[in-house]
Amino acid sequence: MPLNPRQVEAFRALMLTGSTVRAAEMMKVTQPAVSRLLRSLQDGLGLVLFERRGSRLVPTPEAMSLYNEVERSFVGLDRIAAAAAELRSRRAGVLRIAALPALANGFLPRFVGQFLVDRPKLDLGVYGLLSHLVLDWVASGQCDLGFAASALHHPAVTARPLLETRMVAVVPSGHRLARRRRLGPQDFAEEDFVSLSPGASSRHQIDAVFAAAGVRRRLRIETPLSEILCGIVASGAAVGIADIFTAREYEGTGLVVRPFEPPVTFSIAAVWATHRGLSAVAREFLEAFAAQLRQAGR
Repeated sequence: MPLNPRQVEAFRALMLTGSTVRAAEMMKVTQPAVSRLLRSLQDGLGLVLFERRGSRLVPTPEAMSLYNEVERSFVGLDRIAAAAAELRSRRAGVLRIAALPALANGFLPRFVGQFLVDRPKLDLGVYGLLSHLVLDWVASGQCDLGFAASALHHPAVTARPLLETRMVAVVPSGHRLARRRRLGPQDFAEEDFVSLSPGASSRHQIDAVFAAAGVRRRLRIETPLSEILCGIVASGAAVGIADIFTAREYEGTGLVVRPFEPPVTFSIAAVWATHRGLSAVAREFLEAFAAQLRQAGR
């Protein structure tokens, strides 16, 4: 005969309290209801689980053996309930995040450290990828949440614009241009220039600004990564234009950051797989991160 969960609950309550009255209080039912559940449990199992001694019900050896099994099951259920509570509180689970290098270089890791302070049971995977790979990873389920250049799109991905900010000029600290408060295309005429690769989302904008101004740069170095670009500038080998987040990571290490006019914009979006949506902890991460990102991008 299949066991009724309420029968097992009544049995456990009686074992814990030693009284059908207190067991009824624990279960929030009447004492006769507990007695009926216990009788049906004994009948169904074909076992005598309790013996009456005066006004007391004393568990038999069979009851003690059965209780050990029941308690193991209830501990498992308690763990499931506790895990669910942790998930509801957004303090547990697994969250995998992919971000374009501009954020993965330093800004995102610092935020992750803050986010994890009061979430000891939350496990995070953090990956730095080029924007088109961020979209691929999110679409394929390798990551739950991504941050990528807004200019890119994927049919299986939902994008939420987070920030539009300006690119900045980066020059070596000892360079003649470091003495100027702001820079424009003419300042880079005939300068050795390190450029983002043609596949970078902002490369076309940068080239268009210099072409419109009729300025020729010496494009000596290309790289797909803004941190490599800034590292080369910090070495003194060339000048360039980079996103503000990466530039700030290198500022003071042999690199000087200056505003660049006319503006070259750089936009970031949060992305996730359309068919899966976001978990509660992913939504909380996104909202908190978006707020800090907007503040930092001003």
